Amino acid sequence: MGGTVTLAALALWALVIFYAYTVSMPRAQYGVLFIAGAIGVYILNELEDVIADRDYLDAALLLGSLVITIAITVYVNLHFRELYIDRVGYAFPHEYALAAAFLAAIVYLSWRSFGLTFLSILVGALLYGYFGDLIPGILGHSGLSYSRLLLLLALDITGFYGFLTQLVAAWIALFLLYAGLLESYGAFDLIFRGAVRTSKYIDSGVAQTAVVASAVIGSINGSQTANAGMTGSFTIPMMKENGIKPSTAGGIEAVASTTGQVLPPVMGAGAFIMASLLGISYVTVITAGLIPAMIMMVCIILAVHYIASNQLDSIDVDAVLDELEDRTRRDTLVDTVKFIIPFGVLVYTLGVIQLTVMTSALYTAVTMLITGITFPVFQAAYESRSVTAATRETLSDTVAGFRRGAIITAPIAIILAAINGVVDILMTTGVPGILTLSMMDISGGIMLVAVLISMVICILLGLGMPTTAAYTVVALLVAPTLVSRFLVPDLAAHFFVFYGAILSGLTPPIATCAAVAAGIANADFVETCYEAIKVAAPLFVLPFSFIYHPVIVSGVLSGGAVFTGLLILLGGISIIHGINYRFGYGKWAQLGTRVAFFVVGVLTMVYPNSTVQYAGAGVIITLFVVQQLATRNVAVGDTINN
Repeated sequence: MGGTVTLAALALWALVIFYAYTVSMPRAQYGVLFIAGAIGVYILNELEDVIADRDYLDAALLLGSLVITIAITVYVNLHFRELYIDRVGYAFPHEYALAAAFLAAIVYLSWRSFGLTFLSILVGALLYGYFGDLIPGILGHSGLSYSRLLLLLALDITGFYGFLTQLVAAWIALFLLYAGLLESYGAFDLIFRGAVRTSKYIDSGVAQTAVVASAVIGSINGSQTANAGMTGSFTIPMMKENGIKPSTAGGIEAVASTTGQVLPPVMGAGAFIMASLLGISYVTVITAGLIPAMIMMVCIILAVHYIASNQLDSIDVDAVLDELEDRTRRDTLVDTVKFIIPFGVLVYTLGVIQLTVMTSALYTAVTMLITGITFPVFQAAYESRSVTAATRETLSDTVAGFRRGAIITAPIAIILAAINGVVDILMTTGVPGILTLSMMDISGGIMLVAVLISMVICILLGLGMPTTAAYTVVALLVAPTLVSRFLVPDLAAHFFVFYGAILSGLTPPIATCAAVAAGIANADFVETCYEAIKVAAPLFVLPFSFIYHPVIVSGVLSGGAVFTGLLILLGGISIIHGINYRFGYGKWAQLGTRVAFFVVGVLTMVYPNSTVQYAGAGVIITLFVVQQLATRNVAVGDTINN
């Protein structure tokens, strides 16, 4: 079965690379073929474990879903022009039957991949679309017939085959291939070794390993939960082995995996969808994301330092590195150059000459293939080692990278196809307009109330979903209200809902990212969520800064944007300091100091009046100086008394 999965993965990437190079068919038709390939990879990969567990019912359902997918894919491609152009809105009885079977397969695969939370969203959207005429009040609508739903979801080449599926196929897939190749060629080991070396210079260096490794890896793979499982499998045990409490280790990993989703240049693949929805360049989106990412990373690194440095035991960095792998300086240099070149190609093609995202991703993936294959072979020849053995090993790594990239891509493609169906149903029934009116009524036209409600909606709608899926839902349902009714700039509104959606991974009672990290750490779920929120506290405030200070996400790195970003950063540091710093004096004085740092930090981050921000910055600096003097006096007093 493993060989079958590998062949399916290679076939999928052959299709993706062929289309990116030739663009020889309509994107909608390519999307039909792509989602079929992704479903095929997912099913074949899952069948390995299912057959090993002798779960024959699940195996039968998976195989049935595969047969249905193949059947509808072949049929749609044979009749593509008819369905897509000639008779849109009309279908034959056997086509309705085929579409119904495919709907059942998507529902089953979505439930199997992402559980009951997402299943309830998908089934709820279907029921809402069908029974809309029975719903009283403003949420009611005329109802969509059975045939209309099936046309919308599949037969008109919309719904499951719509713009999200096509976006994954044309833009995101090649970056996920790049992520798979990075992993198989050893990039993550290189990042990990570099992060561990910082322990020589920073007390919390081992814990910072999770922040650096998970953020970099998570920025590419598009799912904070999957990232927590992948990087947490080695960062969490390492933190625990060096003295960090299980719940703290799990919380740090959960936050690090979450922050990677908003880290440029890939931003968990959400940047591509944002650029597409707003009709702006990808470069504008990642430029807009730089200042928030800087604020976020500095705050989290500081929080991790405060928390972890008091728990960590001393660590023998050289011994840890020896355990990881016996690598020479030459090996490290070769690996570094091997990975920097493709990344340089990505930055050059996207940021300098501004090629299309698909072309840039293709050049990046191909460059990664070239450097990943040739560098180890040339190094083996230079060191008089067996070139044949090196070639065999690097080709094996390449195939593993193709397989890993496909396995990462498959569930993301499936859930985005399902989300596309949900979005099309909701758009057809007019829900965005309804939510706009409802939010206006509830908020009374007060922006602060509206954005608080919006944040709650974003967290609820983002539960249990990958970054790209969660962002898409809230971008289409929540962001338009902020733009149309409260005149929030487009980028500010979209960054607000983007950050809001990913917070669901840290927010109880679901907190899927924290749940995965807690499982790996063998820690209590609630305690892990508590530790994660302590680290990520400014991340819950930062989205409101986008609303009241949109200059920091304007897409232009002006002096005013940078200065405002620094003020907001100071506010975030104040929040972290107030929550996590170990003050050296009495309980009530300590509580008062924590509250003061927290409140002033929030005001400095969010308050729209610049004068208040300046005053807040002055108060923060004054509080810090007074706290340091008070702590020093306490320490001196203790010394005298002793």
